[in-house]
Amino acid sequence: MTATSTAIPINDRGRDGLKSARSIVEDAFGEFLVSKRQVRHVEAIELVRERRDKAQQLLGFAARPFVLCGLPVRRPAYSSLVYERRNGSFTLQITGHPQFGLPFGQDRLVPIFLATLAVRQQSQIIRFKSAAQMLDTFGMAKGGKEYRRLVAAFERIFGATIFFGTDSTGPQARVVQRSRFNFLREAKIWYNRDRSPSVPREDFENTIVLSDEFYAEVMAHPIPVDIEVVKIFGSAPGALDLFVWLAYRCFVAKGEERIPLFGEYGLTAQLGSAAYTRPRRFRAMLEQWLGQVRAFWPECPARISSDRMYLRLTPATAILRRTD
Repeated sequence: MTATSTAIPINDRGRDGLKSARSIVEDAFGEFLVSKRQVRHVEAIELVRERRDKAQQLLGFAARPFVLCGLPVRRPAYSSLVYERRNGSFTLQITGHPQFGLPFGQDRLVPIFLATLAVRQQSQIIRFKSAAQMLDTFGMAKGGKEYRRLVAAFERIFGATIFFGTDSTGPQARVVQRSRFNFLREAKIWYNRDRSPSVPREDFENTIVLSDEFYAEVMAHPIPVDIEVVKIFGSAPGALDLFVWLAYRCFVAKGEERIPLFGEYGLTAQLGSAAYTRPRRFRAMLEQWLGQVRAFWPECPARISSDRMYLRLTPATAILRRTD
């Protein structure tokens, strides 16, 4: 049966006066909800918003370097092994392994989920009892193709070297802090060499050991995220970067802020969006990402300025904590 706009009992305006998830999705994606996949997407949005209203979000954590500065959104050229982003006094530089290349796209899910499990388990060693458990944790379908994709992401993450530093000037002295590290110290991940459509047997346990530096950074500066939103945005890395970045920036904002879209300290230098550095194209993508973010977080205060040169935001909270 073909779904129509009346198949989902969502009013255009809720009791709180906010636009419904369906209306926001139609604005953001520019199409009517006609497929089962889109219906499931809207139902997921409604669930996320309901849990947020009740302060019952499933809490995850992201590592500070990859909140302030995003990984590449798209696959870099194979000859490109060095990637750099800058956010104010923070600098992130990633060097990829010659065999595996730079992490990109959905690979950004790996450090988020590893950071989440490290904080939850208070452990540097993370174990998955089965391949199916790994896929379920990362919100991926349970199949051999998806598992091989996850293994490839781990190879790129494992092979990467990260340089993260800050450079700030205080009232008495200049403070420079630098750190160079790998994501992982050890990883044992099973996969089928014959490219079988199935995942490895249940008795093959996967073990990941975080590097000392990455684990220390995660435990010292865990950035809260809504893990269900992370899973849903897994195939939309640009929107995911913006959602996590906005959740953090709005939370720490002391008043209204204006972040330039372009230039050395602009938004394009912070997000992993090098493919959209042309002003008109980047603004169009930013508007689309903002629409997708508001579907999950209707109160998000971020807006592009009237002169189209800045992103304006005010203090707000994307992660609501229960008070009872």
